[in-house]
Amino acid sequence: MSSIADPVAGTPRSDAKTAAASSAPAIALPVAGERELRLDLFRGMALWLIFIDHLPTNILTWFTIRNYGFSDATEIFIFISGYTAAFVYGRAMLEAGFVVATARIMRRVWQIYVAHVFLFTIFLAEISYVATRFENPLYSEEMGIMDFLKQPDVTIVQALLLRFRPVNMDVLPLYIVLMLFLPIILWLLRWRADVGLALSVLLYALTWHFDWHLTAYPSGFWIFNPFAWQLLFVFGAWCALGGAQRMSRILASPVTMWICIAYLVAAFFVTLTWHIPQLGFLMPKRIEQWMYPISKTDLDVLRFAHFLALAALTVRFLPRNWSGLKSRWLRPLILCGQHSLEIFCLGVFLAFAGHFVLAEIGGGALAHALVSLAGILIMWGVAWVISWYKHSADKGASKTKSTVVSGADMAGGSA
Repeated sequence: MSSIADPVAGTPRSDAKTAAASSAPAIALPVAGERELRLDLFRGMALWLIFIDHLPTNILTWFTIRNYGFSDATEIFIFISGYTAAFVYGRAMLEAGFVVATARIMRRVWQIYVAHVFLFTIFLAEISYVATRFENPLYSEEMGIMDFLKQPDVTIVQALLLRFRPVNMDVLPLYIVLMLFLPIILWLLRWRADVGLALSVLLYALTWHFDWHLTAYPSGFWIFNPFAWQLLFVFGAWCALGGAQRMSRILASPVTMWICIAYLVAAFFVTLTWHIPQLGFLMPKRIEQWMYPISKTDLDVLRFAHFLALAALTVRFLPRNWSGLKSRWLRPLILCGQHSLEIFCLGVFLAFAGHFVLAEIGGGALAHALVSLAGILIMWGVAWVISWYKHSADKGASKTKSTVVSGADMAGGSA
């Protein structure tokens, strides 16, 4: 019986099913049943940062990573989405086969799509009510729903096709498309993991060369180009299926650490010139011409490299068995990360509500900070309620099952 190493923790395990699965080339799976709290922690952090970044600029905005480098919370969210998707459905594909795993993935895609449609409907109702109630059409214009008010029939169809999206609703459509192609991604990674990643890099390069993109309604293109952002998603899946383990020596190297630190420091000084234009003279013109624009739509290489540097240092200095992951102070972030779909949708609602409150009542830095903190507390509270409900439901189901089994045993004994 062979052993398979955990790509995150690096600890081997023995298991009959995974021993059979180990015959698949270049793929390894984490230990079944173990939850990676670091993923939940950083996914929860990404959700909070996305919420704060969607609000008007305030004190808490300066705590988000986009002010100190090229990448932001979106990269964290997409990478972890790819990692966890491969973590869950990669095992299903190895143990149950391609067809069953694909069916499970399509079921999840449908759940996300329904959540997106629900979010779109309620978000439109929220914006329309506020714009009408307070007689301020600027809300409709700022949130990008003017076309819906002019042609609701056509716009709804385009929304169902993921081509029309109000402001702040671009992440879920990207996630839906990436999950839609997850069966092919997992099949390629199962066949040859490095070849699958190389094909992803090739698609990314061709996207930049030929300017491939998806069009949006009524004009323009997707804010997050799936042809480019798939690289981060596939890279997350590749890491989950053995890539992280095979990179462990590189990540542990002091040379890698110092390269990452140097790059992050350089990115910090570049972003500093954005906030303090007087420092612009420190940037050589040739570097500016080569560097700008740093495209978020097409996941610029500089953004991708910035995320990789952050991830490498995180893995190095935050081990999986870090005791702080059990701390009650991090529990709110972890809870939000464990219920990411619900909390993301809630965050979109709260971001517009906060925007409306700040626009109507005004206020200074204190009001902005209070609105931001109130939104975070609501997200935490809802995540706690969802977690409590699921725990209670699972506990009740377990008791019911035990009662049924016990009754069956008694019936069998009396017979």
